[in-house]
Amino acid sequence: MPEITAITPQAKDKERCNVYVDGRFYCGLKLETVLRCRLKAGEHIDLARLDEIQLENEKAQALDKAMTHLSVTMKTEKQMRDFLQKKGYVDAVCDYVLEKLRGYGFVDDAEYCAQYVRTAGKNKGARLIAAELYRRGVPKEEIEGALEGREGEADAAREVLGKYMKNRERTRENRTKAYRHLLSKGFDYDTAKGALSALWEEEEE
Repeated sequence: MPEITAITPQAKDKERCNVYVDGRFYCGLKLETVLRCRLKAGEHIDLARLDEIQLENEKAQALDKAMTHLSVTMKTEKQMRDFLQKKGYVDAVCDYVLEKLRGYGFVDDAEYCAQYVRTAGKNKGARLIAAELYRRGVPKEEIEGALEGREGEADAAREVLGKYMKNRERTRENRTKAYRHLLSKGFDYDTAKGALSALWEEEEE
């Protein structure tokens, strides 16, 4: 049976402890919980029992920490799970908190995508937006749903191009660099070429 090999105070929160099982960090617990449950180094314990202890004694605190974290900016479900895991909460507690957050409407990947597309879409192309959302752990279907039928891609490309070319000469070299810049911002080839053509035509008029 697994053995608790160490229980040490957390550096940033003296009221919480890190619990190590078989020499590896397993979870965080309130000092009060450790004392009440009489947990100690050298004790053999069923991991399911340890998970149960954290779930029953810390789910309220975990939910409170999650709500505070969300108060700054909206987060994806994966970002919230990562945050809770870094705080030392086991999967059972993470599942409980995320279920509550979904029920309250505070975690909604579809809404997160929609808001992100509206904001980032002003200066980024669909490819880059999709990549950033994917890194944030948003499911592929939610990303595709948010980007489907999106308007304003061409306008955004022209806006980005206009800022890039400000105070730059309309040379062939700068046109090539501008094209690469648009691609780096996530715009596809046709959109980038269209923006460049429109700008050069304006200059020739």
